Amino acid sequence: MSSMARPRGASDLRMPGMDSVLVAAVMVLLGFGIVMVASASMHLAGRNGDILRYVDRHLLALAIGVIAGWLSYRTPMAWWKKSSTALYFFGIGLLLLVFVPGLGREANGALRWIAAGPLSLQTSEFMKVFIVLYMSGYLVRRQLEVAHSVWGFVKPILLLVLACSLLMMQPDFGTTTVLLMTAFGMLFLGGAPLWQFALLLSMAIGALMVLVWISPYRLERVTTFLNPWAHAQDSGYQLAQALIAFGRGEWTGVGLGNGIQKQFYLPEAHTDFVMAVIGEEFGLLGTLLVICMFALIVWRSYAIGARAEARGDRYAAYVAYGLGLWLGMQAFINIGVNVGMLPTKGLTLPFLSYGSNSLIVCCIAIGMLLRVRYENQVAGDGREGQWQRA
Repeated sequence: MSSMARPRGASDLRMPGMDSVLVAAVMVLLGFGIVMVASASMHLAGRNGDILRYVDRHLLALAIGVIAGWLSYRTPMAWWKKSSTALYFFGIGLLLLVFVPGLGREANGALRWIAAGPLSLQTSEFMKVFIVLYMSGYLVRRQLEVAHSVWGFVKPILLLVLACSLLMMQPDFGTTTVLLMTAFGMLFLGGAPLWQFALLLSMAIGALMVLVWISPYRLERVTTFLNPWAHAQDSGYQLAQALIAFGRGEWTGVGLGNGIQKQFYLPEAHTDFVMAVIGEEFGLLGTLLVICMFALIVWRSYAIGARAEARGDRYAAYVAYGLGLWLGMQAFINIGVNVGMLPTKGLTLPFLSYGSNSLIVCCIAIGMLLRVRYENQVAGDGREGQWQRA
């Protein structure tokens, strides 16, 4: 029996597209996220008489995200490729909807949400996936232009500037940065000459610096980041309290639920600064666990993309690379903000922070990665075991 060849696709019938390392890392982050949202938000929700208010909403978003992720997994990559340009302009339309009177909802000085029943639709979150799909399609259609023509390199940037302009009008500086870095990384992977890439990156950094300089509140964030303790009672308050939280956590933390910063001092503890709560309650070990899970997700994304590229499906490969870039970049920025490496931005930590739209979109991304993995298996050529161990 052992000498008999296993029927092709036999493993697919049991666990089609399953990547045990990727799924395990995502499950750890999702489970940890539920626990930390509960720990960081119960004192806030308790003021309204329902201590599980944020947890219930987080679980609802997770349920929707699992369904959306399953649907994206069931959708062939050929459909995503065919629809990539249309989805990009659909995303532009969603960004425009927030400016329609009566539809857009403003919170904390930003116009980023559309009222949608019990949840609010943050259209910029979906643009992260749409830009990956569009850039992947463009790199496949215009491979030679991107590699040998300045115009081929510039064309997708013009559409990217359109999306970023709409984001900056909301304003959403953090998402703009993530979109730019993801698109630039994909262009580099797509074969853009290094000098063009370096020139474009320099121009983007220069434009972002100008935006910081002409905007008083952004300039204040940068100066506060450079010396948070000099502004610990005003503009640097949030960062100073986050650093105190990490300091209190030391090696192993003060224990789940025993954090003090989230209760009295640290604003937005269950959203943008959930990593600081993890650092206080689980210490350096908990922080490193989260970082390792994100490293595994990025690694598996690139391994899946490399396998797709090896079998000749460059679109699926770029999608996997782009999703890995986006998730890794956003996690890096959020953690960097929490530990004082980067200026404060309003970005969630993927899979962990309270934020329904971010959670749903992250689940969609994982569904796409598993779809690419499944199509790799279906088109397997006998080397699947080698790639599974990669």
